[in-house]
Amino acid sequence: MAVNYKGALYLSAAASIWGGMYVTSKYALDLIPPFTLLFIRYFLASLVLVLWCRRSQVEIIPREDKWTLFQMGLFGNFLSIAAQFIGTKFSSAHMGAVITTLAPVFQSGFAILLLRERITRKQLLAMGLSLMGVLVTTGVSRISGGEAVNPGNLFFLGAACLWGYYSVLMKKVGDRYSTLGITAWGIILATVCTFPPALMERSLWDWADLRKPWVLFSISYLAFISTALAYYCWNKGLTLTNPHQGGMFFFLQAIVGSILGYLILGERMSLSFFLGSLLILLGVYLVMDFEHSKGKKKGNHHRLMPRI
Repeated sequence: MAVNYKGALYLSAAASIWGGMYVTSKYALDLIPPFTLLFIRYFLASLVLVLWCRRSQVEIIPREDKWTLFQMGLFGNFLSIAAQFIGTKFSSAHMGAVITTLAPVFQSGFAILLLRERITRKQLLAMGLSLMGVLVTTGVSRISGGEAVNPGNLFFLGAACLWGYYSVLMKKVGDRYSTLGITAWGIILATVCTFPPALMERSLWDWADLRKPWVLFSISYLAFISTALAYYCWNKGLTLTNPHQGGMFFFLQAIVGSILGYLILGERMSLSFFLGSLLILLGVYLVMDFEHSKGKKKGNHHRLMPRI
């Protein structure tokens, strides 16, 4: 059975939104410290998700699998993003763009270990093509030796690993809970975790900056679109696709981010961008024809909360 195209649409939407996040967050990060911005982003998103859950009559507090869902909020929503911030501080955004694209590789590894999913040669080929495409697009050849061994890169690697783990946990429990409820639970937990480091940054910025139009737009996009909507789409897409297939759509971030950087920030788009994008899209296209695992075909009809 071919990949679920509804799931592919959800995953593509999430990856595209996150591609735009790097462009829009630039304006807010110039004035607001990273953990403070992350707290504001998660706090506002939590409000939206709680209201959405109440309106849809979806339970937020899980009845079972509390440890698994706690790990999702801690590792995926908080620590993975925090590691990206720390990595950017000590290394560079360019290296981050290269290293964090290893998330689908970790996702496939955890799927094999935790879900006993099999990976085919075609899936490996598709993953290799997309990884090569990201390296070509971001210009890995321009990275100097000193930059490559920067300790901040370990945080980027950790962020990619944690995100892969988070995505597999979502696949593991996604058939038993509402996607909306899982998303809300994870963001609320991440909001609580982000509050202490945000307090430590309270003297590093001015509240008056929140009234600036571009900062307001940036925060709104990060909270409502990049968090509430995109996390829901990503989680929903993961429940509809094979773990190896789902991770492949993460590579679309690089394409969308580069295009928006060109249109909005005036960044250059070289021949390597188009060649790399072609490789990424080819990898995603190949994965569209893969078969689901047997476990996916069997389905899971017992749910603890209504699926939304």
